[in-house]
Amino acid sequence: MSSNQQPQSKAIGLFTATCIVVANMIGTGVFTSLGFQVVDIKSGFTLLFLWLVGGVFALCGALSYGELGAAMPHSGGEYYYLSRIYHPVVGFLSGWVSVTVGFAAPIAAAAMALGAYFKGVFPIASSTAIALAVVMFVSLIHSKSKTFGSYFQQIFTILKVLLIVILIVCGFSLAQPQQLGFLPSIGDVNLIFSSPFAISLVYVTYSYSGWNAAVYLASEVEEPEKNLPRSLIFGTLIVMGLYLLLNFIFLYTTPINKLVGELEIGYIAANQIFGALGAKIMGILISLGLVSSISSMVLAGPRVTQAIGEDIPLFKLLAKKNSSGIPYLAILLQLFIVTVLILTSSFEAVITYLGFTLTLSSFITVLGVFVYRYRYPEASRPYQTWGYPITPLIFLGISAWMLVFILIDKPQESLTGMGTLLVGLIVYFVASKNKMGWSSVKEEANYVSAYSSDQKSTRFNEE
Repeated sequence: MSSNQQPQSKAIGLFTATCIVVANMIGTGVFTSLGFQVVDIKSGFTLLFLWLVGGVFALCGALSYGELGAAMPHSGGEYYYLSRIYHPVVGFLSGWVSVTVGFAAPIAAAAMALGAYFKGVFPIASSTAIALAVVMFVSLIHSKSKTFGSYFQQIFTILKVLLIVILIVCGFSLAQPQQLGFLPSIGDVNLIFSSPFAISLVYVTYSYSGWNAAVYLASEVEEPEKNLPRSLIFGTLIVMGLYLLLNFIFLYTTPINKLVGELEIGYIAANQIFGALGAKIMGILISLGLVSSISSMVLAGPRVTQAIGEDIPLFKLLAKKNSSGIPYLAILLQLFIVTVLILTSSFEAVITYLGFTLTLSSFITVLGVFVYRYRYPEASRPYQTWGYPITPLIFLGISAWMLVFILIDKPQESLTGMGTLLVGLIVYFVASKNKMGWSSVKEEANYVSAYSSDQKSTRFNEE
């Protein structure tokens, strides 16, 4: 191991890790993206099938990431894994995306949505000021104490889940059902294989993004070999169930013409269920629920920056920790980037910019399950991907399908994503030319190949 990697306190248990996954997944997407989907898809069955496919996609990804996280229980996520599995340049590019936009952009999007919902209830408020204030407050919370930050995360995650459960229960019991069929018909087959379905799946998978959140804090998770894969799987299954029920309620309670092209889907559905006053109250609760999403990403993102700082002398300042063991400078860097995005970007621009780079990063990481098994067959694997090789192949197939459609239908966003990677590549070569990094990665690659080769690999369900 690198000598500059200090032992870290294990302040995150299975429950908190699962909360981080749930909170990271349930964000702006589920309350906003349905309005874009119903523009071209008017079938209740196809719309719910869309969310089912997205859930299966996320679950296959979680099952695959679980193996890498259990085998290499170190904070940093894709950056750490890809540096060891492929080459430092691959890991750095993934980390570069995470540091620059991978977490900052979703935080900014969630903060913008929070501000929009809050302004809908209190028109006098500035949505931008609210967004900035919340991000600064949450960043302050997570820069002070791991324990308090964990409790903060748990409370707001529970609040968010309760909010969704209330919407689901009240939707069934109070609202008048709409005339929309949810049983399959012959025309649904053509819809499922259409371009609108593929593009809508990009929005849905964004809504499911975050299923890998716990891997970014693996070094701080208690018994990561067991709890890391469990938190990914449990969190993804919980969110998958909630998403299917919540979207059913949106379609069951609200005329589809009222949803077309709208962002504030949760507010519109709440107005159908509770009336105007109830919708305002629900708007406040949705705003509070989005605090959980912001919190989970503020917590996870800086750990990638920290891991890069530990490996690369050029960025060693970003690995600096305070007395509580928190990478506070990495948190400040993320806060700066989020602030710039909130002040200069629109919600739609922030969301569409992420699609290509994040999908590509996840694709390469899941492919790494196959590569890691080939390169390090004797490495300890406390958990092995359930359904291997089918589950990772499903994830790779859906990812490739989406990447092709993003390139065709969203060329500007794809080129912007490629531009981000190009800038990262330049930074990598500058650091390499000046001999400013990656000795620790090379040391650890050798360590991984010999890591616990005498330990017997066991299945997750045998723990």
